[in-house]
Amino acid sequence: MANSAQAKKRVRQAEKARQHNASLRSTFRTYVKKVIAAIATGDKSKAETAYQEASSIIDRTARKGLIHANKAARHKSRLAGHIKAMSA
Repeated sequence: MANSAQAKKRVRQAEKARQHNASLRSTFRTYVKKVIAAIATGDKSKAETAYQEASSIIDRTARKGLIHANKAARHKSRLAGHIKAMSA
């Protein structure tokens, strides 16, 4: 348990950051799932618009340091590959 004022403040800050990060992580997962769902329906135009929205969210989470840049690139690449494969 934190005893000093400094330690108590760090506990408060860490909890606030944890909740904020959880919210951003949830948003990230939600938008990725929206793209996957659109791909599953087979509607390419819907999937492309969902991908554009998700791409912005993915980049934002990487820029804030919530996920690694390589993970962001991997997600975007795989989703784009699935969308591209829909027309083939």
